[in-house]
Amino acid sequence: MNPQAKLISTTSLLLGTSITISSNHWMTAWIGLEINTLAILPLISKTHHPRAVEASTKYFLTQATASTLLLFASMINAWFSGQWDITQLTHPMSCVLSTVAISIKLGLVPFHFWFPEVLQGSTMTTCLLLATIMKFPPITLFYLTSPSLNSTLLTSMAIASAALGGWMGLNQTQTRKVLAFSSIAHLGWMTIILNYDPNLTLITFYLYTVTTSAIFLILNTTNTLKLSTVMTTWTKIPPLTTIFMLTLLSLAGLPPLTGFLPKWLIIQELTKQELTATATAISLLSLLGLFFYLRLAYCATITLPPNFTNYMKQWQTNKPTNPLTTIFTSLSIMLLPLSPMVLTIS
Repeated sequence: MNPQAKLISTTSLLLGTSITISSNHWMTAWIGLEINTLAILPLISKTHHPRAVEASTKYFLTQATASTLLLFASMINAWFSGQWDITQLTHPMSCVLSTVAISIKLGLVPFHFWFPEVLQGSTMTTCLLLATIMKFPPITLFYLTSPSLNSTLLTSMAIASAALGGWMGLNQTQTRKVLAFSSIAHLGWMTIILNYDPNLTLITFYLYTVTTSAIFLILNTTNTLKLSTVMTTWTKIPPLTTIFMLTLLSLAGLPPLTGFLPKWLIIQELTKQELTATATAISLLSLLGLFFYLRLAYCATITLPPNFTNYMKQWQTNKPTNPLTTIFTSLSIMLLPLSPMVLTIS
């Protein structure tokens, strides 16, 4: 891809995200979302592969539909209440339509169909952007409108997302699809607490972004696209493979790693709200995700690849390790264990 075009797309991506997360008016938020959509399309289709073109087409159609619904919801709300302020979402029809529109943008169940296919057709770097920074503006809109949204609808979608994200990830052999369904399952955790403590939604998103970024950067460094290729990664950078295993377990939410913190806080808050059945259900559904994270970790660290007598082991990859990989993996593994020490010192 042309460096100038890449620079323009990346700058537009940051601009669109900044406009949406800092706006109070529905129209400026919508403009930011549109800039984001147009900026990411060249990055998805830059390989000119038929699958990449298909992915960019699917992404454009779904995002255009979601943007139309969001604009329609804001216009209905402005028509009945005279308010364009995002926090003043009062009309019931507007609340439902905006929930549907933002859910399509995020890839929540039952509007998740586009997300795994788009990730499968994109490069690892673009997948990283789609799974993290592209979800920030819709999550911000959810955060701003959270007092007005229907808790029953959000809880139903959250439980369905956690269930389907875990269930569909079980039989996947492509790492990008595994991480796509992992993202859908994590969105369920973010959505279920939205009505009761929106700050927890943001904390969960931030920690999910850090951990997922670390995994995508490791997979990009080792050039791993399939589960069968994961078995050969230990011969490339053995220390990085060990860190990869710990990062996967952190994403699964095992203590004492960083990923345990948001799940612990969410279960605690749901219990305080006397939603014990909901907390139990989403906790049990997270075990589905734990299975395929453990399978990835098992393939990366314990399984030996089949080799022949004339097979030359590659002990070092040609790609240099990105400094961001070190930062994100350290945060993914050590943030929770170091938190008490940091609080004691401060």
